[in-house]
Amino acid sequence: ETGVLLLRACLALLAMPIYLLAFLGIWKPFCKKVFFPYFLEKISAIHNKKTHRQKQELFRNLPEFAGASGELKLLEIGTGCGANFQFYPPGCKVTCTDINPHFQQSLTRNMKQNQHLHYERFIVAAAEDLSPVPSGSVDAVVCTLVLCSVLDVDKVLREVLRVLRPGGIFYFLEHVAADRSSWKYFWQQSCFPTWKLVFAGCCLTREIWKNLEQANFSELKLQHISVPLAWTPIKPHIIGYAVK
Repeated sequence: ETGVLLLRACLALLAMPIYLLAFLGIWKPFCKKVFFPYFLEKISAIHNKKTHRQKQELFRNLPEFAGASGELKLLEIGTGCGANFQFYPPGCKVTCTDINPHFQQSLTRNMKQNQHLHYERFIVAAAEDLSPVPSGSVDAVVCTLVLCSVLDVDKVLREVLRVLRPGGIFYFLEHVAADRSSWKYFWQQSCFPTWKLVFAGCCLTREIWKNLEQANFSELKLQHISVPLAWTPIKPHIIGYAVK
């Protein structure tokens, strides 16, 4: 604990200008409008390269979950800049949601690059409250690198179950807490406060697999993987899908 506190203090000193801006009420709106959209686009490109094979395999069975009409209706939670669009099958009807409306430039660019999809609408909404989406109205829900920063993971999963039709599928890829006895977890604990401030509420030590295991899904396929993101505390990930 002493080592963690010492490293936290060192990181806080290095990030003192950001702490000062946060104290003055300047950092949060700047982060939301400028810094985080820019950062997310850059990190998403790197993350996609590191997980390209895993994402291809993850979404491979998406066409099997099309509805009776043959159309595949997909809801993406926390769409951000649209990093997952390239992995969706042609003709897929995509509804995008995000709590942050300031991704227009990169999101529009990704939409133009992925015209094999049909984009239905963009909803500005928190993941915990997807009330604009009717219950049982979508065949698939996708959530990648989002559950780390929501306020209530369990509430998000309840919303996922609500909007999915019976037999629908939920795909996830999230960074999570490392093993508690590992140096990775020590590094995550040390970085936690400053990381959360700088990166829009992103939490490093969530054990999201436990929330998924306790949610009311009829089937859960979950795998722990390590994504080689050098010099970051977000290497441990979980990937998989769950069926309603």
